[in-house]
Formats: sequence, structure tokens, C-alpha cells
Amino acid sequence: MKDKARYLDPEVLARLSNLELKARLVVEGFLTGLHHSPYKGFSQEFTDYRLYISGDEIKRIDWKVYARRDRFYIKEYQEETNLRGYILLDKSGSMGYGKKITKLDYGKFLSACLAYLLFKQHDGIGIITFDTKINEFIPPSAKKINFTRILDAIDRVTPGNETSLANVLFDLGQKIKRRGLVILISDLFDKPAEVIRSLKSFRARKHEIIVFQTIDPDEFTFPFTETALFQDMETDEYLVIEPKSIKNSYQKKFRAFLDYYQKGMLESHIDYALINTTQNYDRALITYLQKRAKLL
Repeated sequence: MKDKARYLDPEVLARLSNLELKARLVVEGFLTGLHHSPYKGFSQEFTDYRLYISGDEIKRIDWKVYARRDRFYIKEYQEETNLRGYILLDKSGSMGYGKKITKLDYGKFLSACLAYLLFKQHDGIGIITFDTKINEFIPPSAKKINFTRILDAIDRVTPGNETSLANVLFDLGQKIKRRGLVILISDLFDKPAEVIRSLKSFRARKHEIIVFQTIDPDEFTFPFTETALFQDMETDEYLVIEPKSIKNSYQKKFRAFLDYYQKGMLESHIDYALINTTQNYDRALITYLQKRAKLL
């Protein structure tokens, strides 16, 4: 386990069973990599000491300073803030698709990594899981017990019902009152115009938003060649399809679907990243850190 950066690979990570260990290995490997990259400035930078006060975490005491001065001092870092982060994880049926790793498992790992990174930076973090409705809502907090609850909630997530993304997002836009950073992880399989309209309800309330659209490689390439019975993962309906006859039309429409989101997010001032589930997690983490840097 010396080369922690290899755990940025989704397939390697999927072979581990403990979610907190997965998140820790990814984030620590990622942060180690930052020291050798143009993004090294995003890592926490020590700025000063302050006296320990009741309620501070004991692990943050600098014992070397204590040995010299016989008083407790805490290290402070440049990027310590009261940022409140909300992770919105789509668990609808379509997120259950994937051969080597499902979109939902990828989203779960990414949610855990982002939660760990926020927690490590002393930010408040919450989680919301949903399909046609909100399934679980844990409000943001920077406490260790809250981070543990979030990991437990992520671990329990399984593919659910049909997509009702636009409606759920609009409802959440009304419920999340305090301004914060909203991170949506979803395949966005709903009507794009309605989804973007719902996301604007967050922007209207001064939230910052990052959208990670997670897509399986098959959905890009449509590699199927033989006539087969295809199943809708949300409605359980079946349809016999001759792939060769629809491949070109499918790819054109899917590309238009993605382009609509990319253009719509840009015009709505929403940070957007299209993520292939074979991609390492570093791209998503860098996108998050770039957004966080703008908010400081």
C-alpha cells in the first residue's frame, strides 16, 4: 500500500471493502500527488499557531511546542473555513448500470472521497440521497460523528426507483436554507431543460454548485452488436432491439443530450464535469478544490 495514488483507479478501489479506508487512500494518495503537480497550492498550508481552547481536537496540539513552552498550541491552516458542503447522490435505477463498476458505486466512492476531503479540511459536510424522493438527509457538520454517519448512509445506498431528478432538485432548492456548496453526483437522466431550471433554484439562493455527470463507457460507445432484449433499469420494461440499426442515431442523440447539459450549465454559471466511470478520481477532486479555492 505504499503507492496510495493507485487507489485513484476505480477498479482497484472497488476491490476494497471498507468505505472509509477507500476514501482515505484516495484522498491521501491524491494530496500526495498534489505536491508534484501544478495544483500543489490547493493543499492546506500552515500559517500560524494559536492557544488551545476547550473543544479543540487534541490531535491538533503541537506537542513539540508544548515541550518548549509548557503550554498547548494549535496549528492553524490557511484553508480552514466554515464552508458548508452538501453532497447530493442520485440512487435512481439507471445509476445501477455498469460492467466493471456501476455508476452508483462510482458515485458512492466519489461521495465518500469528497466527504473525507471536506472533513479533513474542517468544513461542514452533509449528504442527501434520492431517487423519486429524498431518501436520507444528513445536515452539514464538521464533527467526526457526522462524517461517520455520512459514510454509513453512503454504504447503505442501493439502486432505487425511476428518476425524478428535476422535481427532487427543486424541492431541495427550497429546503436547503443556509448558503453553501452543493455537489450533485448523477447521470442526469431526466429532461435536461427541467434539470437545469431546478439547479437554478440553488443559484437563486446564492449556493455554489458543482455537477458531476457520471456516465458508463457503454453509454458513449453503444458497443452492442447482436439483437437482444434490453431492460429499462427504472421501469423494468423490456424491448427487443437490433443495435446496428440504431447505433448511429443513438450516438447522435446521446451526444446532443450531453452537449445540452454542457452548454446549459455554462450559461447558468454552474461548474460541470462529465465523468466517465473508468476515470481516476483525481479529476473530480481537482474540480472540487478549484471551486473551493474560489470561495475562500
